[in-house]
Amino acid sequence: MNTNATHAYTDFQSLSALKADAREDSAGALKAAAKQFEALFLQMMLKSMREASEGDPMFDGEQAAMYRDMYDKQLSLELSEKGIGLAEMLVKQLQQQTSEKPEAIKELNMSSRPLISQRPYAAAQTEAVTTPNTTATEIAASPEDFVSKLWPMAEKAAARIGVAPDALLAQAALETGWGKAVIRNPDGQSSHNLFNIKADGRWDGESVAKSTLEYREGVAAKEVARFRAYASFEESFSDYVDFLQSNPRYAEALQQTGNPKEFVRSLQDAGYATDPAYARKIGQILDRGVITSAAADVKNTAQRTLS
Repeated sequence: MNTNATHAYTDFQSLSALKADAREDSAGALKAAAKQFEALFLQMMLKSMREASEGDPMFDGEQAAMYRDMYDKQLSLELSEKGIGLAEMLVKQLQQQTSEKPEAIKELNMSSRPLISQRPYAAAQTEAVTTPNTTATEIAASPEDFVSKLWPMAEKAAARIGVAPDALLAQAALETGWGKAVIRNPDGQSSHNLFNIKADGRWDGESVAKSTLEYREGVAAKEVARFRAYASFEESFSDYVDFLQSNPRYAEALQQTGNPKEFVRSLQDAGYATDPAYARKIGQILDRGVITSAAADVKNTAQRTLS
């Protein structure tokens, strides 16, 4: 077997050949298995980087996520060919073990299962710490799940200021990449902050630090800031409304709630976000129709349940 050849991540035939060589306990199979392990490690690193990124909601969706995940998996195999040193370290350690335990290479062979999931999009979904209410995992599964899980909370919060729930969900989608980039605490728990409201001197609750991209006089720069943390997504919606109502600078925006796009544009003009394209991006999310379609499904489901 050519252990130096880069295969496509969907090439399970090469994995079968690797297992066959492993049964013969060949040195080549040991190196190939170590490279497979290194590829898996790189894939996990790429996945973590994707989840940490706020992403671009304009390109979020099942189709885009699927192709991005496929690209990352193939990239991990390509990178493993050049190597980051992990495979060599594994080979050195296992060569010492195999002299005493011939089965060691079989243990590295990952119990005969494919290293890469055959369901590309399923592999892209995130795991999160569960909470008594809606979890971060539930809202991050897809844009449709994001809307369906958060719609009742958005509807309740939106009614307090007279704006369409769609506007709040579109804003939250932009801020969190459809739930995939909700800020987390150092221990991995979700901050449940859907609107990325910062924890300034007026906030006496929990907070979490995070690197953020801010625009100063049109120039983007990375900064570290503290953001509010909540016990649930419902608290995030409630505090968002309180935040707008308690700040005179957003008085004009609260007069524009009859038009979601004008409402968001007024928020930007009042300094809610430093991104000069903030209102336009939210408007584009609204125009895509994902929120409207998912909300209609929620309403239809509720009607069928009541009837």
